[in-house]
Amino acid sequence: MSAGNQQSIVAGLKYDLRRMHETWMEIIYPRQRDAADTVLGKWQPDTQGAMILYRLWSAIGAPIVGVIYPFVLLGAMFRFGVRGVDSASTRLGLVGVLLLSVLVWGALAAVGRFGMNLRTGGFIALVAAGAVATVSAGLAVTFKRVGGRVVTVALAYPFGVTAIFLPPAVAALYSPAIADLVIPGSDNLAHWLLWNVLDVGGLAEYLVENFDREGFAYVLMWFGLAVPVGWLLGILVTLADLVRPKE
Repeated sequence: MSAGNQQSIVAGLKYDLRRMHETWMEIIYPRQRDAADTVLGKWQPDTQGAMILYRLWSAIGAPIVGVIYPFVLLGAMFRFGVRGVDSASTRLGLVGVLLLSVLVWGALAAVGRFGMNLRTGGFIALVAAGAVATVSAGLAVTFKRVGGRVVTVALAYPFGVTAIFLPPAVAALYSPAIADLVIPGSDNLAHWLLWNVLDVGGLAEYLVENFDREGFAYVLMWFGLAVPVGWLLGILVTLADLVRPKE
């Protein structure tokens, strides 16, 4: 890496950290973010007591910004891929996305049925997976077009992730061959989640006693995972947008 590139990266990091810290300061104090080069300049207290509180709030924000910033960088990485998907869906439109999904999954089902001689169960599995992917992708595009950061993060991202997570689980319900690939890994993941994430206040024991890990339960599990993963992805990308806007 050249010295010029290294300096550019360091300058970018400093800019991001300064902008985040100014955002933190603006939670309480006015005219903090991007105000240094303006006519009025950055606001500062005019009494010693207020200045002490000002500097105390600044000191509290420094480690918080340091903890959050790695997630901003992660969000910036994800944002690159999200931009590509968002750009493609915008060009295609809702009808285009639905038709493309139907075309792709229909072609896969046709190849499986007539090219690979899949049995009826395997063919139905592909059709069911395609239906789930198409509906999820359509909902993701619909909620994205509704607009608003909250709607996009709360609904568009989860359904977008669902379009990826859920089809294999649905297909496994109809095809033993696919189930042999999907179910063991799903079972191991479910066991880990139960006893490492959900083992709070007896919740894991309640789930084990009242629900069987078989059949449709795996579909519910993967849908349950897709939603928080979608929220996390949306939050990370939103953080990246807030610190360094797309423009």
